[in-house]
Amino acid sequence: MTDEKSADEMALDEMSPAERFAASRRRAAENATALAQFREMYEFGLDPFQVEACQALEAGSGVLVAAPTGSGKTIVGEFAVHLALAEGRKCFYTTPIKALSNQKYSDLAKRYGAEKVGLLTGDNSVNGDAPVIVMTTEVLRNMLYAGSAALDGLGYVVMDEVHYLSDRFRGAVWEEVIIHLPQSVTLVSLSATVSNAEEFGDWLDTVRGDTEVIVSEHRPVPLWQHVLAGRRMYDLFEEKAGATDGKGRREVNADLERLARMENQRSYHPRAKRGREADRERERRARSRVWTPSRAEVIDRLDNEGLLPAITFIFSRAGCEAAVQQCLYAGLRLNTEDKRAQVRAIVEERTRAIPDEDLHVLGYFEWLEGLERGIAAHHAGMLPTFKEVVEELFVKGLVKAVFATETLALGINMPARSVVLEKLVKWNGETHADITPGEYTQLTGRAGRRGIDVEGHAVVLWQRGFDPGAVAGLAGTRTYPLRSSFKPSYNMAVNLVGQFGRHRSRELLETSFAQFQADRSVVGISKQVQRNEEGLDGYKQSMTCHLGDFDAYMRLRRELKKRESELSRQGAMQRRAAASDALEKLKPGDIIHVPAGKYAGLALVLEPGVPAGRSNGHPHRNEEFADGPRPLVLTAERQVKRLGQIDFPVPVEALDRMRIPKSFNPRSPQSRRDLASAMRSKAGTAGWAAPSRHRKQRAAAADDTEISRLRTAIRAHPCHGCEEREDHARWAERYHRLRRDTQQLERRIEGRTNTIARTFDRICALLTELGYLQAEKVTPEGRRLARLYGELDLLASECLREGVWDGLGPAELAACASALVYETRQADDAVAPKLPTGNAKEALGEMVRIWGRLDALEESHHINQAEGVGQREPDLGFAWPAYRWASGHGLDAVLSDADMPAGDFVRWCKQLIDVLGQISDAAPEGSPVRRNARRAVDGLRRGVVAYSSVG
Repeated sequence: MTDEKSADEMALDEMSPAERFAASRRRAAENATALAQFREMYEFGLDPFQVEACQALEAGSGVLVAAPTGSGKTIVGEFAVHLALAEGRKCFYTTPIKALSNQKYSDLAKRYGAEKVGLLTGDNSVNGDAPVIVMTTEVLRNMLYAGSAALDGLGYVVMDEVHYLSDRFRGAVWEEVIIHLPQSVTLVSLSATVSNAEEFGDWLDTVRGDTEVIVSEHRPVPLWQHVLAGRRMYDLFEEKAGATDGKGRREVNADLERLARMENQRSYHPRAKRGREADRERERRARSRVWTPSRAEVIDRLDNEGLLPAITFIFSRAGCEAAVQQCLYAGLRLNTEDKRAQVRAIVEERTRAIPDEDLHVLGYFEWLEGLERGIAAHHAGMLPTFKEVVEELFVKGLVKAVFATETLALGINMPARSVVLEKLVKWNGETHADITPGEYTQLTGRAGRRGIDVEGHAVVLWQRGFDPGAVAGLAGTRTYPLRSSFKPSYNMAVNLVGQFGRHRSRELLETSFAQFQADRSVVGISKQVQRNEEGLDGYKQSMTCHLGDFDAYMRLRRELKKRESELSRQGAMQRRAAASDALEKLKPGDIIHVPAGKYAGLALVLEPGVPAGRSNGHPHRNEEFADGPRPLVLTAERQVKRLGQIDFPVPVEALDRMRIPKSFNPRSPQSRRDLASAMRSKAGTAGWAAPSRHRKQRAAAADDTEISRLRTAIRAHPCHGCEEREDHARWAERYHRLRRDTQQLERRIEGRTNTIARTFDRICALLTELGYLQAEKVTPEGRRLARLYGELDLLASECLREGVWDGLGPAELAACASALVYETRQADDAVAPKLPTGNAKEALGEMVRIWGRLDALEESHHINQAEGVGQREPDLGFAWPAYRWASGHGLDAVLSDADMPAGDFVRWCKQLIDVLGQISDAAPEGSPVRRNARRAVDGLRRGVVAYSSVG
C-alpha cells in the first residue's frame, strides 16, 4: 500500500533547495502574524476575502468589506477586536440597532470574557471602561462631539452594516462619525453587497487615508430560487448549466413562463365569452393546478421537503401575528414533546422577571403556545424580550417557522435554510411600492446556514398577475447603490462651530460622502462643458467677418426675429380670443357656417358648449372645455359632432335661427335626418351664401416702431453687405445654440456643487438670528443646543430657553418630551390624540406654537423639510400613554388606553428616556426641569420598560 502525497507535498518536492527555504521562511513569517493566531480561534478556515481584509488591517490600512449577507464579513470586525487587544488599544464596535448591539456584545463577551467587553446604547451602560465596547453609532457620534475621555487610546472602530448611511432618517450619523474620527483610528467598514463599493472606497480613502476595498460576490452557501404555485414548486431559472439569454442573464424556467402566460390570458377573458360547459370544466381543472397556497400549506410543504427552518417575510406586523394564528388553527406541530419541554424551560427562564399580572396583557400564553409548536412571529411591535427569545430558539432549532417583517433582515443573526416572500410589494411609509433588487438580496440573503446547509432556498409565492421575468430581474440583479443621506442639522452646526469654527466646519462638511457623490456626478457634465467650449472657439472663428463684428450683427437679427415672433403670437392670441368670444354668443337653434376643418359648411347649434373654465360663473371641472367653447352641432350631412377652436380660426356669426323640436334625439338617425333636411330647406329658401374669406388684417409688424428700428440697424451694419453673410450666419446660429446649452450645463454644475455648505450657511444664519451663534462663537444657548440630539433639537432648546416646561411635574414633563420623539405610524391620523389636562396640555400647546414660529423662520431662510433639513411638527400621540406610565399606572390600563402593541410602547418609552436624559443634561444646574427630567426617567424605567432587554 503506497502513501498518497498531498498537492503541497508534491509541489514542495519539485522545488529547488533555495525555493524550499524561501517557502519555509514565508510560512514562519505567516505563523508569527496576529492573523495566524486569530485563525486558530476558529474551527473553520477563513475565506479568501476574509484573509485579504485581515491582512490589509494588520498592515495598517483601513478596510471596506462588501459581501453578501451571511458570508461572514463580521470575522473581519472581530479581527480588529483581536488586534486592538493584542496591541493594548481600544476597539469600538458600532451597529445600527440596539438588538444587533446586544447580540454582538453577547458574542464578544463569550469569546474574550465579560471583563474585556462593554455595551453602550442609548439607555444602558455595561462595563463602559472596557477595552472593547459595542455601541450604537449614535453613541459614538455623541462621544465625538462631547470630546469624551473614552476616546483616549482608541485604535479601531468597526462600523457594521455601514450601508445604513443610505437611511434617510439616521444615515447622516455614519458620515459624521467617519469624518470626525481621529486620523489615528483605523476604520473597518462592513457593508452588504453594493454596486458602487469602489466609489465609497474612494471617498473613505480621501477622508480616512489608505483604505483597501474588498468586494466578494461569492455566497458560501449556494442559493436556489423557487416559485411555489399551488401544489408545485417551480425552479425560477433553467436548471441546465450555462442557460442564459442573449444578454448573459440566466434563463427563466420555460414551464413557469408558460404557466404565467396561461393564467394571465385566462384572467383577461370575459366570462361571457367562455362558451360551452366543456370549456368551463377545462378551466376549472386548469385553475385547480395553480393558486396562492395558504401560510399553513407553505410551512407544511417546506416541512415535508426538509426545507425548514424558514423565515417568511410578511411586510405587516398584523400579518405576522395572523400567520402564526393560522398555522395554530391548522393544527401544525413542528416540535416533538421533548423539544416542547425544552422550549417551555427556556421561555420560563427568560421571562421569569415579568410579573404575572403583565403576562396576560402581553399575550404571553398565546405566544408560548406558538413557540412550543415551533412557530413564532418577529417584528418591532413585540416586546424586546419576546423577540430575543424567538431569536435564541430559532438559532437552537427549537423554532422552525418564523413570520417576520423586513426589520429582521438588518443584521440580526438568524440564518435559515429557506426564506419565503409572500409578496414583492411593501408599504414604504408613503405608498405601496415594489421591493428593490437590493431589498430582495438582503431578504433572501438569510437563506442558507454556513456549516449546516449545503444550499439555501428562496421561495416566492405565486400571486395573480405573477411575472417570472420581474422576479428573475430582482434575483439576478446586484444593483444596490449606496447613496448618501447626509444633511447638516442644528445640533451638528453648533457642535462643529464650537470645535472648529465656521470656516473649518464648512470645509469638513465639504468632505462628506454626499458632497463627494454630488461632485462626481458633475464630472461628466464638466467634461461636456469643456468639449462645448472647444466647439465654441471653432464656431467663433468660422463666423468671423472681415467687415465688422458679426456677433453684434447676429444679435440684431435675433432681436428682430424675437420681436416678429412676439407680435405674431399676440396676433394669433387676439384672433383666438375673438373667435372664442363669438362662440360664447351662440345659442341653441343658431344656424352657422363652420369656416374650417373636417365639418366645414352649414351646421345647426344644438348646444353652445361651455366657456373656458366657467360654468355659471364657477370654475368648470370638465377638462373637455379647458381650451375654450366646444359647440355641439348637427351638420348638413346629418352628423352630430362637438367642434373645437381649431374649426373656428375666425369669428363666426349666426346666419339665422330655427326651432329644435323637443322630440329631437341626437342618437336617432331619423331625428338627425329630419332636422338636417329642415335646415337645408331653410338655407335653400333664404339663399345664404358661404361667408367670404375672412379678410386678412394688416400685420402688426408693419406699424411696429421697434421692428422698423431693427431693420434699419441691420441694413446699416457693415456685415450686411458681406458676400459670405449667410455662411457666417449659419455658424453664428450654431454658436448661439451651443452657448445656450453650455450655460444650462454650467447652471446644473452650480446647483450640485457646494450644496452641503450652502445648507450649512442657511442653518448658521438662522441660528445666528436666534442667538445660538455669534460669528465664529457658540453662545451659552448654543452650548445647550449642542447637548440636544434628535429631529426636534432646536424645538427642545427653544422650550428650555422660554421656560415652557418649568412648572411641570415629572409625568407632565414626560408627556411633553414624548412629542419630541414620537411619530405615529399612520400618515393621516384623523382622531385627535387624548392629552393630559392642566399644565401639561398648556405646555404642549405652547410647544406647537413655538414650532410654528420656527417653521416660518425656516421658510424665510430657505431651509426645506422636504430635503430632510429642519423641524417636523411635534406629534402629540404618545403624550397620554407616557403621562399615564410615568404616573405609575399599570401596563394593562396604559396599553388598553394607548391601543398600541407592547413592543412599540417599550420602544417609544426608551426613546423618551433617552431624550429626557438629554433635557436633564441641557437644563440649568439645580433647575426644576433638570430635577423633574430625572424623576420622569425613574418613573418610566419600570416594569416591561426596565426588564425588556439588555440594551
